[in-house]
Amino acid sequence: MDLNKSLRLAIETGKVCMGINESQKAINAGSAKLIILSSNCPEDSANAARESDVPVHSFKENNAVLGAACGRPFPVSTVTIIDGGKSDVLTLKTD
Repeated sequence: MDLNKSLRLAIETGKVCMGINESQKAINAGSAKLIILSSNCPEDSANAARESDVPVHSFKENNAVLGAACGRPFPVSTVTIIDGGKSDVLTLKTD
């Protein structure tokens, strides 16, 4: 699986939210299906995601690379998949 292509397809055809605050809202609402954390995601946010019932995938690169993978010109520490759309992103190995 090419994670960059899968992420962009999920963004285009599904429902994805980016950022720590949006991730927490999706977890609290029970709508998050997968959380992708950058390697330099703040520890308290990463711990909160891991303590939830939502599967977590650790992205090996930092937030700047994760943002670029999502097609964004800014750093993204967390990506939360609510609906994968036509993407296979929900098949990622989780921690």
